[in-house]
Amino acid sequence: MIKYLGLLLTVFSFNSVAHAKLNIVASTADIAALVREVVGDRANVVGIAKGSQDPHFIEAKPSYMIRLRDADLLVSNGLSLEIGWLPSLIRGARNPKVSPGANGNLELGSLIEPLDKPTGVITRAMGDVHPDGNPHFMLDPIIVGDLAVKLAMRLGELDAENKNFFASNAKAYQDSLSKKVIEWRARIEKTGVKKVVTYHPSLDYFLKRFGISAPIHLEAKPGVPPSAQHILTVIDTMKREGIKHLLVDNFFDTKIADRVAKDVPGAKIESVGISVDSADGLRRLEDVTEHLVKAVEVK
Repeated sequence: MIKYLGLLLTVFSFNSVAHAKLNIVASTADIAALVREVVGDRANVVGIAKGSQDPHFIEAKPSYMIRLRDADLLVSNGLSLEIGWLPSLIRGARNPKVSPGANGNLELGSLIEPLDKPTGVITRAMGDVHPDGNPHFMLDPIIVGDLAVKLAMRLGELDAENKNFFASNAKAYQDSLSKKVIEWRARIEKTGVKKVVTYHPSLDYFLKRFGISAPIHLEAKPGVPPSAQHILTVIDTMKREGIKHLLVDNFFDTKIADRVAKDVPGAKIESVGISVDSADGLRRLEDVTEHLVKAVEVK
């Protein structure tokens, strides 16, 4: 009897290990939201950067290293978005599973064709330019849907038992986003808005997906506050091209936009959340897109 009980305990112990949930760390709130859409309740998911924070500037806390130390998979944005803090966290975690090049390290930016990739020699005079391209691709729902499918493939390699579950969730999510894009595009076309001014190039993917351009930004260059001359240029551009919408990421101050709006008749300033949990009600990635569409719809 004792031997039989011992055998049962061994079997139960083995099964609990074999079916243990993956521990997944996402670098941002947006990526954590994407991962949760795919894994459902079959993995443990934690994020690092909050949606209310500028993901370029995150403090590399020891508690984040502990999360990575116990992770089976790290899903990051890439394209240098986390370059100032994530590499040091990975080194501090000392977890070979999530080291660059390991199967437990997935950089989503490497799976897309980025916008705004600079050419030629890159210097500090150009501002805070990302040499590999614009990293804010999570604002394009079609890209997000494609990434869900690719993420499911990697998850299936790490957890074969749930491979089909992950793949099914990802495909359903991709299909849902594709249908919503048709609705969102129709609403934006109804507004007649073709051009806006933004503070930073963070909305470029969203704008391109829905046929809107941003001929000028409130920043003189990425990460560089505007000069008085640049502000005058923005005002002149808005008047000349009939631009009325100023969209400002809500972790930036609107003072500059206020200054511009005073001299542009009919100008409308919208302080927008661009990430999950960056504003009330933005719990999923599609909530963020809906929020941005409504900002364009403001009359």
